[in-house]
Order: sequence, then structure tokens, then C-alpha cells
Amino acid sequence: MPADPAPRFLGWRSLAAVYAPAALFSTSQGAVLPVLPLTARDLGASVAASAFLVALLGIGQVAGALPAGAMVARVGERRAMLFSALVSGAALTGAVLAPDETVLAACVLALGLAAAIWSLARQSFLTAAAPPHLRARALSTLGGVGRIGTFVGPFLGAAGSAVWGVRGSYVVAGVAVVLAAAVVLTLPDPEVAEHHPGPAPTLREVFRSHAHVLATLGVSALAVQAVRQSRQTVLPLWCEHLGLDATTTSLVAGVSGAVDMLLFYPAGSVMDRVGRAAVGVPSMLVLAVGHVLLPFSHTAWTVALVGVVMGFGNGMGAGLVMTLGADVAPPGGRAVFLGAWRLVTDTGAASGPLLVGALAGAGSLVVATGGVAVLAVAAAGGLFRFVPRRA
Repeated sequence: MPADPAPRFLGWRSLAAVYAPAALFSTSQGAVLPVLPLTARDLGASVAASAFLVALLGIGQVAGALPAGAMVARVGERRAMLFSALVSGAALTGAVLAPDETVLAACVLALGLAAAIWSLARQSFLTAAAPPHLRARALSTLGGVGRIGTFVGPFLGAAGSAVWGVRGSYVVAGVAVVLAAAVVLTLPDPEVAEHHPGPAPTLREVFRSHAHVLATLGVSALAVQAVRQSRQTVLPLWCEHLGLDATTTSLVAGVSGAVDMLLFYPAGSVMDRVGRAAVGVPSMLVLAVGHVLLPFSHTAWTVALVGVVMGFGNGMGAGLVMTLGADVAPPGGRAVFLGAWRLVTDTGAASGPLLVGALAGAGSLVVATGGVAVLAVAAAGGLFRFVPRRA
């Protein structure tokens, strides 16, 4: 049987059109995230319930990973993105009109499910469309525009809130989703056919045939995602521990995020030229150093410097997890496998803040930073051991 033909690469101009809806969709998510707990409180939810409601966004993404893979495999990337935009628009409308916190919670969960479908569709398309020697740059750029959208979204949402109140952020988010769908509709069909004999493999077959990859490289990627999300939790908590005000804390997080955003394309370029492990291992080690240094920072300036170190370490690995998933995804059943891959890695992302909370509760915030540093070193070891040498 002849080998599967290499997927046609669409060229950077066409790929830029793919990145535009990605940036818009991420902008929508960024615009609405800061106001979700405020909306819940306005509807009478307790502080704890409001925090859980925000967590439903991540829970929806984890729960939606496998169904998203099945949907993309069945209907294709373009239709899946349009369906995701439709669900997001409906969920945002429902959130604006929600009469109580229960309805709002259902809308937030739907937003998470829609985000899972959108993310999987984008990753699946670029996995097929970009040739191997440009794959890391294509996927790291995808992650980069997502980070830019998430960064810009809260500012646009704040502008909407200044005009229409708290729910103005939902209006901004809805407009961004509509624009994302409009761009997708105007593109040529971006689907890349999978040529493989016989019917597409089932989810059970994918898990069985790729169990070793998911249990080794997949678990290493899970640890990577847990460390990354822990960084976003432990940095503001340490600022609060030092008594820094909300404005200073936001500035520290903003500086760290800006350094992170600047590195997405260089990270992808190095991965394509030198290899995935050459970027992933140092990324985790730098994050480990950042977590070790954090307890020794006692002023706003020193915390900001540690934030820069963490942002640099995180930015070094931009697109790493998506690229690794693309590298090991089979040509047949690509979307289904990526759904399983995202289930594993999204579980890691969701568990990171929980790890910080558990370690801080059992000991202290210093114990939590040390535990995350150990996990980062373990993740570096896993990447060194299990990343394919050809990658």
C-alpha cells in the first residue's frame, strides 16, 4: 500500500487567514473571563460558587476533548469551527440573559465545550496542512495568536463594560465570535483529506494502539501543562502574600505575560531547526528555577524579575505540546487521536492550580512552589526520555 501523500501546505498568506479567526476566538474568551465571577456574584452566587463557575470553563474543555475529536473526524475542521462559534454565541447570549447562577453555569460549561471543539479543529487542520519542517512554527504561531487574543480581550472587554456595564464584556465577546465565524465562512474549504484504507479507527482502537505514547510522552506533556498553569496561579498568590495591591499584581502578571508572548515564533523556529526536546527541556528547567527563586523575592521589583524568568521559560515552550501531539498523530484517525491527546494534556492544565492549592493547604506557599519546581524537573526528564529523536 503506498504511503499517505504529504498534505498540501497552503502557504503563509492563507495560513494567516486561519490565524485571524483563532485570534478573534481567543479575544472572545479573554474578554469574558474576568467578568464571569462578577456576573455570578450579581446573580447571588457565593464566592466559592463563583470560583467554581469559572472553573467550569476548564472542565468543559477537558470534557469536550474526546467528543471534539470525534466531531472533527466526522464533519471536518471548517464545519466544526462554525459549530463551535454557534455554540459560543448562544452561550454568550444565554449568559447575558441568565436569570440565575445555574443557567450561567450551564452557559460557561458550554463555552468550555465550544473552546475544546475550536482548539481541536485548528490543531488538526494545521497538523495536516503544515509540512513537518514548518510544523512547530505553524503551531507555535497558532498558540501565540491565541495568547495575544487572551491578552487583548480583557482590555476590549473593559471598554465594553465602560459603555454598557459589566455585561458589555459579553457583547464584545459575542462580536469577536461573530467575526471569527465570518472569517471562517469566507475562506476556501481548509479540510485536508486523510487517505487511509478502511474505516476511520474508533476511539477505543486509538487508545489501544497508542497507549504507550499516551502513557509516556502524553504524561510528560500533562506534567508540562500542569507546570505552566501553576505559574499563573502561584505568581499572583505570592504577590498577595507580600501584601502587594491588585494594580501591582496585575502589572507583574502583565510583564510576565508580555515576555511570554514575544517568544512564540522564535520557539517554533528553534523546534523546527534543532528539535522539540532542545526547546522543551530548557523551558521546564527555567520554569523550575523560577519557582525556586520566587520565595526569595520580597519586593515588587524582585517578584517582577522572577515573573520575567517564568515568562521566558514558558514562552520558550510555546506550541510545544501541540507540536508533540501533531508529531505522533497517525495520518488515519488524526482528529480522534488529537482528541485523546488533548484530554490528557488539558487534564494536566486543569490540575496545575489544584496542585498549588493542595500543596499550599498541606504546607505553605513555599512548599507549593518547591513542589511545582520538582514537577518541572520531572517533566524535563520525561521530555528528554520520550520525545522521539527525529523530533
